Amino acid sequence: METLPIFMKVQSRPCLVVGGGEVASRKVNLLEKAGASITVVAPDLHPELQQLLVDGRIRHLQAVFDPAQLDGVMIVIAATDDTEVNRAVSHAAQARNIPVNVVDAPELCTFIVPSIVDRSPLLVAVSSGGAAPVLARMLRTRIETMIPATYGRLAAFAAEFRDAVKRRFSTSQQRRIFWEDVFQGAVGELVLSGQEPAARHAMQQALAGDEELHHGEVYLVGGGPGDPDLLTFRALRLMQQADVCVYDKLVSREVMELVRRDAELIYVGKSRDQHTLPQEDINQLLVRLAKEGKRVLRLKGGDPFIFGRGGEEIETLMEHGIAFQVVPGITAANGVSSYAGIPLTHRDYAQSCLFTTGHLKDGSVDLDWTALVRPKQTVVIYMGLVGLSEICRQLVQHGAPHSLPIAIIQQGTTQRQRVVEGTLETLPGLVEQAGLRAPCLIIVGEVVRLREKLAWFAPSLEAESAK
Repeated sequence: METLPIFMKVQSRPCLVVGGGEVASRKVNLLEKAGASITVVAPDLHPELQQLLVDGRIRHLQAVFDPAQLDGVMIVIAATDDTEVNRAVSHAAQARNIPVNVVDAPELCTFIVPSIVDRSPLLVAVSSGGAAPVLARMLRTRIETMIPATYGRLAAFAAEFRDAVKRRFSTSQQRRIFWEDVFQGAVGELVLSGQEPAARHAMQQALAGDEELHHGEVYLVGGGPGDPDLLTFRALRLMQQADVCVYDKLVSREVMELVRRDAELIYVGKSRDQHTLPQEDINQLLVRLAKEGKRVLRLKGGDPFIFGRGGEEIETLMEHGIAFQVVPGITAANGVSSYAGIPLTHRDYAQSCLFTTGHLKDGSVDLDWTALVRPKQTVVIYMGLVGLSEICRQLVQHGAPHSLPIAIIQQGTTQRQRVVEGTLETLPGLVEQAGLRAPCLIIVGEVVRLREKLAWFAPSLEAESAK
């Protein structure tokens, strides 16, 4: 280890930046985030620095560097484009034992400014000691995806109770075990999901010994339309910590691969006229599993609140006092239309968009056909494959032209995506020839014409041949 990683408090302390260009501006912004009192030495200022000066957030010495400017300074950063000036700043600072950083010149530095993941008050710093700063930034980017922004909130929450935990537990081992239970359990989840009043109440009860930290909770998570790269950070985190996963037919196998490996998997998928479990039984299953103290992942395709019956499930959870959180997902309309190259709105074709379900009921499709045939509108129909012929017939009967463009997309956003385009008159026959299978999404409207121009996603030939 060639350098000692430390975190230095510079709040309200005098810091000097030599240089007034774009690079100096970036360093000033970093110091300002840490609350430093900043003086910039430069003949001229970059527009961003000039604005900070106008706002009273920095001081400016319109001059060239002079060692006397280092008097009383805590740290100094040299960020000029003049090698000799940078060298002079380094030598003068080191002669005074003042920590100095010279941008892009590690041999002149006594400290390195790392790449930072800021989850204040939680900070993660990555440094290569100046050897490979681009690699350090790449690694920081990867870490960014692993640490949700809300972890800063969790660290601040822990600071509130630090003294109380010290009073409650006499040994460091007891405190460590307690904090691990907090961070990995229901209290931590309450904080991360924005329910801080409930988290404080649970924490106070835990410290008083009135309540166990380990109790069940349900996560209603939107798994998106199929591509695992479209999952949210929070969805992935909860998928990795769940004890049991209750999932349905619309969750892609690629998304299921990201569920915690040792989690119990319970399939409750539904297809037309074939229900693995009635909805009420699913509701009660979630309650039972949570009451057993399990962290239950209710994983749904798309978004839980868009034709996902998530509202019904959380109603039941609330009736039984079960803790839960809802994580929205990219709904099929957004994800699938994007991957198919069909914008849902376009100023030349559609100024509104309507979502509806095409489920058959008693042998018919009971929809508001008058609303569906309005001009300058895109209609997205979920679960409409089986009723496609009836849907097309009804749209025409209620005033839509036979030539109105329509597309159907099978397993959109995945490598098994297939798109069939046509008109209200031709699409049913084309779909029958293609042999499409659920899940499928239907898009009706003039925007479908744009697919020929805007289609960008090309599933692999291997996936196409394996369908």
